[in-house]
Amino acid sequence: MKVQQRFPAGADVEVDELLADVAAADRLEFGDERVVDFLVRFARRLLAPAVARRFPELASLGFFLRRGEIAKALANARTAEDALRFPRGLVFHVPPANVDTIFVYSWALSALAGNPNVVRISSRSAGAASTVLQELDAALAEADPVIARTQRMITYGRDDAVTAALSAACELRVVWGGDRSVAELRKHPLAPQARDLTFPDRASFAAISVEGWRAASPERRREAVTGFYNDSYWFDQAACSSPRTLFWVGDQAAARAAQDEFRALLAEVVAAKRFVVEPAMAVQKRVSAYGVAAEGQATAIRFDGNAVATLDLVEPAAVPREWLGVGTFPQAGLADLAEFAAVVRRKDQTLSTFGFDRAELLDLARLLGGRGIDRIVPFGSALSFAATWDGYDLVAEFSRLTTVAL
Repeated sequence: MKVQQRFPAGADVEVDELLADVAAADRLEFGDERVVDFLVRFARRLLAPAVARRFPELASLGFFLRRGEIAKALANARTAEDALRFPRGLVFHVPPANVDTIFVYSWALSALAGNPNVVRISSRSAGAASTVLQELDAALAEADPVIARTQRMITYGRDDAVTAALSAACELRVVWGGDRSVAELRKHPLAPQARDLTFPDRASFAAISVEGWRAASPERRREAVTGFYNDSYWFDQAACSSPRTLFWVGDQAAARAAQDEFRALLAEVVAAKRFVVEPAMAVQKRVSAYGVAAEGQATAIRFDGNAVATLDLVEPAAVPREWLGVGTFPQAGLADLAEFAAVVRRKDQTLSTFGFDRAELLDLARLLGGRGIDRIVPFGSALSFAATWDGYDLVAEFSRLTTVAL
C-alpha cells in the first residue's frame, strides 16, 4: 500500500510508515507560529507577479494567507477564560480534482489549528495545483523542520485499502466533492471518536436588483460584470460557489433592457479576457441548453459566440441546479427577494448580488433562516474563500475545547 509523496516531495512510501511518522512527529499548538511563518512565506511566493499573472486564483489564495488575514481567522476562534483551544488530531483531507486550490484552504486552516494533516491530491490535478505543490516545497527550505514532519500531501490511485487505513487513523475526515464522493468515502469507517466534515454537491446563484442596476453608473455596471465574470469563468463555472442561474429582481419591463446590456457587457469582458471555449465545451453547452428547453423549462435561448449562453426560464422554480457548461446562464425574473426565498433548497450555497442594500440582504437571510444559502456576497467575491464556509466555522471544526471550571 504505497503512496506518492507530493509534499514534502519524496520517494513513494508505505501508508503505515507514513502514518507512523506523522503520529510520532512533534506536537503543534493552536495558532503555532511555526505554521504561521511557513504559510506567510508560501503566500509571498504565490503573490509573486510571475505566479499571480499565470494563475489569478493563486493570488486570491496568497491574500487569504497573509499574516493579517491569518491573525483575523485565529482571533475569531479565541475562547473565554474558562476554555482552552487545542488541535483536534490527525485530519485526512479528500479534496476534488476540479477546483485546483480548495485543498490548500482546507489544509492551511487545519494546520493553523495545530493538526497533523494528510491531504490526498488527485492524480488528475494539474496547472495551479502543480504550481502550489512546487511553491510549497520551495517555501519548505526556510521552514521549521516540524512542518515537514507533520504535514503530508500524497497521491494514490483507487485503492480502498489506503483510504480505509487513512480513515481509520484520523480524528477528522474532510471530504470535498459530489454527493457520490461523500457516499463512497463514508463506506470506510472512522474511529468511534472521529467524524466527517463534508462539502457535497451545492448550487449557487446570482441576483441583480433592477433598480440598483439602473441607478449604477456605466463604470459601476462594467465593474459588476467583470466581478460576475470572475465568479463564473474561473474553474469553468464548476466550483460550488460559482453562480449557475441569474435572477433579476424588480420591475420586469425594465429588466429586459438591463438584461440586454448585461449580456453585451459580459461578451465584451469575456473577449477582453481572451477566454477560449474549447469545441467540446461549446457542444456541451448547446446540448445542455437545448436539453433544458426540451424539458419545457426554458422559453428562449441565446448564444453570444461560444462563450456566453443565456436561457429564459419559464418560472423561477424551474432553476436547473446541475452544471450546464461554462458560460451558460439560465435567468428568471422575481418581484422581490422574498420570492427568491421560496426557490431556495438546503443544498443551495452562495448568492452573489449586485444593487441591493444591506438591509434587504439581511432581511433575506432572516427569511431563509438557515434553510439554504450559507453565503451572501457581492459580485466578484463568490470564489473568495473564508474561514466560515458552508455554514461551518472551520477553525472551530479543526480544533477542540477543554473547559476548566473552578
